[in-house]
Amino acid sequence: MTSVPLVEAQNVAKSYGSFTALSDVSFTIGSGITGLLGANGAGKTTLLGMILGLHRCDSGSLRVMGIDPYTAGAKVREGLGYAPEHHTLPENLKASEFVRHVAELHGLPKEEANTRSSDALWLVGLGEERFRPLGTMSTGQRQRVKLAQAIAHDPDIILLDEPTDGLDPVQRDEMLDLIRRVSVEFGIHVILSSHLLDEVQQICDAAVIVGDGRVLTSGTLEDLRGSGSDVLIEIEDLDTVPLVAAGLEQAGATVMVSGRTIIATGNDDAVFDIARDVCAARNAPITRLSRRRLSLEDVFLETTAP
Repeated sequence: MTSVPLVEAQNVAKSYGSFTALSDVSFTIGSGITGLLGANGAGKTTLLGMILGLHRCDSGSLRVMGIDPYTAGAKVREGLGYAPEHHTLPENLKASEFVRHVAELHGLPKEEANTRSSDALWLVGLGEERFRPLGTMSTGQRQRVKLAQAIAHDPDIILLDEPTDGLDPVQRDEMLDLIRRVSVEFGIHVILSSHLLDEVQQICDAAVIVGDGRVLTSGTLEDLRGSGSDVLIEIEDLDTVPLVAAGLEQAGATVMVSGRTIIATGNDDAVFDIARDVCAARNAPITRLSRRRLSLEDVFLETTAP
């Protein structure tokens, strides 16, 4: 697990007839929680299917824990858990029976699968509800059942496809906290497919941003958001804003002005010292002077811009 990437794609392409789902996709996924981020139809679900070994690459290569998931799917799936996006579950089956059945499909003996089913449902907060038929459960409860069946066999990696779909804001935060707990406390790596920027930013360590069947960018959130060389300056006196902006430009910085706020961009961290000195030289009263880091939304908008 530590000697090779969890998932590594190199120049992967996949088409269905005349429709190109993925085109020349390359990325690496390491430990922790990684967000697979993109709009609906961007190719995220196709990628998850390929990681599970359900689809063959038309070209390129894909490795999961160093193994081709298509040619050695059964072996790869021993170490994977998967929670699909859809909420269609067997309505007359009890939650405990469903989770136990999936654990048995992963090779656990019936008695152990039964124990793991109970433990997993308690972990996700459905211990008292585990004998209820799935058809009587709410969307939020079904999402928790899907998480329980994904972790019951103690996998190395779980793939979660839109795990907060259909949840209200409180339920969504609870689900994200639960996913983080599963990852941190049990050492399970997570690939979380989502179209929601804020939830990826909330719990993920890294992200792969997908658009139009391509990987637009990928890396840790720290790397994607940059080193913080931009500087944000908030000036109390509106009349001095043009003076400061002009001074920054004369010093070689790129400047963007919005009201009393100036964002100065330079080639290195020296832009912070330049901004401080320019404000002092212009006697500009400042209420804030800080390094500015991109949000994940900024990164997404930059990479998806036409």
